[in-house]
Amino acid sequence: MKLHLHEFGERNVIRRCQDGTITINEQTYRDSVVVTPDTLVDDWRPNSIEELTANDLGSVAQLGVELVILGTGTRQVFPAAHVLEPLVTAAVGIEVMDSSAAARTYNIVASEGRNVAAAILLA
Repeated sequence: MKLHLHEFGERNVIRRCQDGTITINEQTYRDSVVVTPDTLVDDWRPNSIEELTANDLGSVAQLGVELVILGTGTRQVFPAAHVLEPLVTAAVGIEVMDSSAAARTYNIVASEGRNVAAAILLA
């Protein structure tokens, strides 16, 4: 297997996600975020998977991405179908995983040049 170093340039890269914090580029956040290669929403409303609503994912769907990677905190928790409905209606793919895995997956997919968003819950 060949490994290649990907240069992100000015694009957003998740450097770390653990212990209730996430570091994007050189800035650390303690609240939920949505990150795309070109956009950062550092005041995303839900603090936990229990607070996540369809409106929250509707705002993510409006970013015009092809895939949303939802990080649900320290463990993988699948939201109810009605919560995911805005993404399904907008024909946006969704992957659900714990937040650390979501951060790693976002970096891989973004490095491929794909139009992706990571919606990361930290609690």
